[in-house]
Amino acid sequence: MELRQLEHFVAVAEEQHFTRAAERLAVSQSGLSASVRALEHELRTPLFSRTTRMVRLTEAGAALLVEAERTLAGARAARDAVDAVRGLLRGTLTLGVEQCVAGVSTARLLAAFHREHPHMEIRLRQEGTSSLLDGVAGGRLDLAFAATVSPPEWRGELVPLAREPMVVLCAPGHRLAQEEGGRVAWSELHGEWFIDFHPDWGPRRAADEAFAAAGARRTVALEVNDVHSLLELVHEGLGIAVVPHHFSRKPEARGLVAVELDGAHRPFYESVVVLPPARAMTPGAKALMKLVREAPLR
Repeated sequence: MELRQLEHFVAVAEEQHFTRAAERLAVSQSGLSASVRALEHELRTPLFSRTTRMVRLTEAGAALLVEAERTLAGARAARDAVDAVRGLLRGTLTLGVEQCVAGVSTARLLAAFHREHPHMEIRLRQEGTSSLLDGVAGGRLDLAFAATVSPPEWRGELVPLAREPMVVLCAPGHRLAQEEGGRVAWSELHGEWFIDFHPDWGPRRAADEAFAAAGARRTVALEVNDVHSLLELVHEGLGIAVVPHHFSRKPEARGLVAVELDGAHRPFYESVVVLPPARAMTPGAKALMKLVREAPLR
């Protein structure tokens, strides 16, 4: 079994398509297929179930994917460690991030990193919190910027970035808009329709936990995957949203009304850097964390 074969296998697993995987790796499709077949022959089991449109992992393939990602991450870390001793950072930095995470400007941070380490390839993946945790744990991500991670979920290091209250966001004509500058009680939200993210996103997790702690029930009528869609739906009066306070300061939120929640279970949104155990941190991740701690990029 060779590292090259594992790279080919992981690419096909991620793309779920041989042609796209071959284009991504800049290899011929026939060569990629032969590499995967050789790996299946060596392991004496099919790794993919193939159709004319898509390939999917078999049970054996899913088991191999976890170990293949870990093996490739270890190989990259070994190469990066040797380069770091030579005073040169090469290789790949793979960063995961939740959308609109508070406490750091991802674009400015990566631009500064690229200026300091031009030989490092940067890869960015935007995913929900659970996927980010799995990515760092499996070595698919070097580190991640996530939201609302509780210590029991993660055994590595969590570096705090920001903490802010969550607010109720509504259209100007909504009855709760009259409370602007004041606060509303949990009981006043009864019967409202809510717009929120899918359950894996940090703001949704924070809101769900707050409603559960307050003993309040709600109906999430509209689920979205991006902030702009959420704000647009609130503008149209199709529901209200409980979001981190900094969402209400976005240009797209202009005209909406932000109202604070009152009571003992006031919700807060927290963002953190998710790091692997110190011994598993790549040189690229260590270099990025040095920049994270610099105030101008926060």
